[in-house]
Amino acid sequence: FGGYGYMLEYPISRAYMDARVQRIFAGTSEIMKVIIAKQMGL
Repeated sequence: FGGYGYMLEYPISRAYMDARVQRIFAGTSEIMKVIIAKQMGL
């Protein structure tokens, strides 16, 4: 039963993986804050 979360044939697992990949691709909130602060000269 534990492998269902990793199987791509279920829509919920695909949605979870897509959400995780987008979050990792975009960067964490703290990293984004640092980048914005540097661009603002803070």
